[in-house]
Amino acid sequence: MAAPSLQDGIDRAGSAVGLRWTDTPQPWTPPVVEPEYAGWRTEQAAWQHGVALMDLSYHMWDTFITGPDATRMLSELSANDYEKFAVDQAKQLVVVNENGFLVGDAILLRRGEQDYVVTGRPTVQNWITYHARQRGYDVDLASDPDCSRDPGHIPPFFRYQIQGPHAQQLIEAAFGGPLPGTRFFHASHVTLAGKHFRALRHGMAGQPGYEFIGDHADHAPVKEALMKAGEQFGLERVGSLAYPTAQAEGGWVPAPVPAIYDDTPDQRAYRSWLPLHTPDGMQPLNGSFHSPDIADYCVTPYELGYGRSVSFRHDFLGRDALRALRDAERRRKVTLVMDADDVAAALGTGHGIVNTLAKQRVEADGALVGKTEYTAFSDPYGTLLSLALVAPDKAAPGTRVTVVWGDHPGGGVAPDADLGFPRIRATVQPCPYNEFARAGYRKD
Repeated sequence: MAAPSLQDGIDRAGSAVGLRWTDTPQPWTPPVVEPEYAGWRTEQAAWQHGVALMDLSYHMWDTFITGPDATRMLSELSANDYEKFAVDQAKQLVVVNENGFLVGDAILLRRGEQDYVVTGRPTVQNWITYHARQRGYDVDLASDPDCSRDPGHIPPFFRYQIQGPHAQQLIEAAFGGPLPGTRFFHASHVTLAGKHFRALRHGMAGQPGYEFIGDHADHAPVKEALMKAGEQFGLERVGSLAYPTAQAEGGWVPAPVPAIYDDTPDQRAYRSWLPLHTPDGMQPLNGSFHSPDIADYCVTPYELGYGRSVSFRHDFLGRDALRALRDAERRRKVTLVMDADDVAAALGTGHGIVNTLAKQRVEADGALVGKTEYTAFSDPYGTLLSLALVAPDKAAPGTRVTVVWGDHPGGGVAPDADLGFPRIRATVQPCPYNEFARAGYRKD
């Protein structure tokens, strides 16, 4: 019997929101990595004030793309510019549907003239794989899943991020000197412990540092060398509890709802091809913001701040629609810094670590003005930080808003029903909230 498709799941549930909605969500944590090493508070402080090692080897999917049409295919299926895309350069891959709304983003690394690897959630990778087959590109595609379903699965790469104010000192100690001058999101080839791998200028928390990417068979000696060099700088390993909270400081929304739910023949065909048991079908929707229309959860690249990655110098799927959205009135991505006393009252003083993709209502004077996209507790800041999309007239730093904190029960209850949820006062601040991530992360 064939495995159910995403469309099968929607048909049985009655709607995309009906399929994904839950009022009992479970927080996501990366597989395989220990929950804590020195304690999540200490680990959070390390990437801000010291130096941290993050092991990204196990929770991301990789899709390898090679063949004569690899570059042409990627150019025609994404909004990025490929004219000056160098070997050993990475991009934030931005993919939209035919209406210009965001399907997803991922990291695209060019390893050769017609050799790429897409890394991240499988959303973009599935979309590209499907359209590659439908359009008949001369490419080879191979995907490697994360380790969430099989902790014993061996991934193709190790990925270690060293980041924080002392990252450069640690790296120079480990490698015996500074690495070759490398621009942001570019990689150089390096050697450590007799192993050869790439050093990519990149970091999830928006802090100074590198991501080291190499053959997973070499992971142990490379990690050992980094940790030994880090002893004198107070290196902290980051566990699976603290790691997902870094995005709230760095300003990256990790899992926006993909715009793959339109009622069109093409998208229905795609959903009929896509297995149900993928993050696109099974990742829950929850929070105090509730709408029966899945379109109300979708976003544009511009709303998430991806305009810098969009180029209209080539033709691609959704190009004309995306161009029309460029100058349209849209929500603004901001950081909401929640009042610590209100957080304690709503969650309790001993609430522990928090990271959630819940879509919580953002209100001003009792009226809906936006919704949260990702929220996490940051111990160095002493409160919850939320990446949110709000109306333009509420986006100025210093604006006061209220976050309605709770989980709407779903269908059958009015979206704007007063369910007695706690209200948390918050102040609008820039996104990213971390000053280095905002002002210094991409400067070179």
